[in-house]
Amino acid sequence: MSYRRIRELREDQDLTQAYMARLLNVTQRTYSRYETGEHVIPLELLCKIADFHNVSVDYLLGRTDIKQPYPAKKKTP
Repeated sequence: MSYRRIRELREDQDLTQAYMARLLNVTQRTYSRYETGEHVIPLELLCKIADFHNVSVDYLLGRTDIKQPYPAKKKTP
C-alpha cells in the first residue's frame, strides 16, 4: 500500500520526514518507509497523522477525496 497523500500533505506544509518522525516518535527511516508503503502504518500513528493534518484517515488511505475529518461523535453520559 502506498501512502502518497501522507507525503503530499507533509510537503505542502514544507515539513521534513525527520520532523514528522519526531512527532510520531519513530525514526526518520521508519517514517520514510511509511510514505513509500514499505511498512504498514500502525493505526495509532495513522490517526495521529490524520489529526495533525486535520484530515480523515479515509483521505490518507485514498478511500475518499474529501479532506475534512468526520465530525466528532458526541459523548454520552
